[in-house]
Amino acid sequence: MAALEPRDTDVADLASVRSDDTGGVLSAPYRALSIGTVSVILLIAFEATAVGTAMPVAARELHGVSLYAFAFSGYFTTSLSGMVLAGQWSDRRGPLGSLACGIAAFAAGLLMCGTAGAMWLFILGRAVQGLGGGLVIVALYVVVGRAYPERLRPAIMAAFAAGWVVPSVVGPLAAGTVTEELGWRWVFIGIPVLVVFPLALALPQIRRRAGGPVEQAVAAPFDMRRIRLALGISLGAGLLQYAAQHASAPGGARWTALLPGVAGAALLVPAALGLLPRGTYRAARGLPSVVLLRGVADGAFIGAETFVPLMLVTQRGLSPTMAGFSLAAGGATWAVGSYVQARPRLEPYRERLVTFGMLLVAVSIAAVPTVLIHAVPVWTVAVAYGVGCFGMGLVLSSASVLLLQLSAPEEAGANSAALQISDGLSNIVLLSAGGAAFAALGGGTIAPSATRAATGGSHPAAFAAVFLSMAAVALAGAWVTTRLRER
Repeated sequence: MAALEPRDTDVADLASVRSDDTGGVLSAPYRALSIGTVSVILLIAFEATAVGTAMPVAARELHGVSLYAFAFSGYFTTSLSGMVLAGQWSDRRGPLGSLACGIAAFAAGLLMCGTAGAMWLFILGRAVQGLGGGLVIVALYVVVGRAYPERLRPAIMAAFAAGWVVPSVVGPLAAGTVTEELGWRWVFIGIPVLVVFPLALALPQIRRRAGGPVEQAVAAPFDMRRIRLALGISLGAGLLQYAAQHASAPGGARWTALLPGVAGAALLVPAALGLLPRGTYRAARGLPSVVLLRGVADGAFIGAETFVPLMLVTQRGLSPTMAGFSLAAGGATWAVGSYVQARPRLEPYRERLVTFGMLLVAVSIAAVPTVLIHAVPVWTVAVAYGVGCFGMGLVLSSASVLLLQLSAPEEAGANSAALQISDGLSNIVLLSAGGAAFAALGGGTIAPSATRAATGGSHPAAFAAVFLSMAAVALAGAWVTTRLRER
């Protein structure tokens, strides 16, 4: 397929967008757009790092540690519908509306989480955040495809990865300090103030450079079948999470979980097959394998990362600040990996870089649970996590570049949505499976470190099972990387 190029005939100064063929992403024609879109990434990154740091305390105070994984997977569940809607919206009306509404929903979800009085209300707030996040991330991919020439796309993807550096370093320390001094609620209530700057800077530039539909989609109506499939995939994922949670409840498996589990699978499987490129689940060469790789890589990594702060707090007695700070180096190494893949001289070796990256991810995830052995220093987690993030920088940015190379202009939104759906669906499935295994093996309880030995905290085997399973998934992803190009 042809590489994606901007074809918005409604943009008044389209000629000037294409005429600048020498500057970089921070040259005058692109500076405001680049800063604005990276600021959106900063907002999402800061939220992600802050949530991971505050969640152990929030789950304990809301009496919902057994639902710990679902506070994360609930975000991904609703994001699936948001992604499909954003793909339709962006292709037919332009990405501006999807981006603006997504940021507003994201901020509203944060406020709901910060004011929640029960765990189910907290998870509901995360679901609203997920809807907003799905709308935002797909719209940003369409913006990149339309507003930047192909030669600049690896660079702007690297800039997106670099947008995680400051939040990854500052976020855990700031969130941990706020959690300990003011309370975990302020971690969520304080983030929405960051919405103002991206809205003010990015939206006018997006309206000017990528505001309307591509020529082939001007008169096309919304594909209601895809929207129905999106609702089906979200509902199915929610039912599967419910079934997994009840099947692993204390006291043994509950057979009442069987019915919602079967219903969830009946909704999820055909909906996923209808929304993803044909051949995705058998790793067909080209676009299907690119989409599959994104889900396998991110699902395995997020499935492991989610349990790192909880493991360090319950098993090694770290404070929330120090547990979150152990992940701080990851933002910098992720950005370095994304920067490496953006080098023009490495373009012929992109597939080898991605394979190397997935092997690094698998090794790093497998190394994290070694700190369950108290003779192993805690800083081992920081080193392993940094190595894994470098590999993720190589993998995810390359997958985004390959997707745009393989997408025609009128397919950019749908294919970007498919990439994010694979991402979100994998996160849901792996987090649900990991959360169920974690609860079934004795991980559903938490106690302060001072009393853990007396009261019985989470069992170390529960953490080991989660991490080793995710490492195996990442290793399977290394095989998928051999099928990214058509013969």
